[in-house]
Amino acid sequence: MSQTPVNPVPQHIAIIMDGNGRWAQERCLPRLAGHNAGAKAVERTLKAAQKAGVKILTLYAFSTENWTRPADEIDGLFKLLEQTLSRYTKEAEKYGIRLLVSGAKEPLPPAILKQIDQAVSATAENTQFILNLALNYGARQEIVHAVNALLQEGKKEIQPSDISQHLYQPSLPDPELIIRTSGEERLSNFLLWQAAYSEFYFTPVLWPDFDEAEFEKALSAYRTRKRRFGGL
Repeated sequence: MSQTPVNPVPQHIAIIMDGNGRWAQERCLPRLAGHNAGAKAVERTLKAAQKAGVKILTLYAFSTENWTRPADEIDGLFKLLEQTLSRYTKEAEKYGIRLLVSGAKEPLPPAILKQIDQAVSATAENTQFILNLALNYGARQEIVHAVNALLQEGKKEIQPSDISQHLYQPSLPDPELIIRTSGEERLSNFLLWQAAYSEFYFTPVLWPDFDEAEFEKALSAYRTRKRRFGGL
């Protein structure tokens, strides 16, 4: 007998988009070709999420550790991001998408910061869907940021709810499902606080090959999980 699904469609899904470099390497292409193919996978996944009834999608776009990559790859990533943000801002109005960005803004190039501010401002009133980009993001740094903010407020005793309220996006619910592509099975400094009770789905599919069918596999796996949150 087939197992009866026990969970509805998750409200918030977060994705560690991994495997662009390996996808390019397998095809004897430069790494930036993999990142360009990965950008197309973002578009497919965004459409699949909206079609499925998901309301929030958080994408791990650039980590605080990614600064150790070669300078030409980082430059290419930011140019691709600038182009993508410009295109998404126009598309967002059509589909009611609000753009949020989570991470430390200070080290980012001025052109990217300007593009982010414009995109966030232009989409602020959209209510159909939220796309949250984790950009120059690190979960440990996010928690330190929250604790420092609480210390500056004069807090002497900190509760879990205090930290939750001082994260980069305190208004967003924790993700019910976290997906990682490329066969790796770790969080890599992503949403460590928010992932306390998230379900995980790991797939060997490289991110540029991720599509609606693979997204549906993740949803199907999630629906069969029994979420007890520490209870019986």
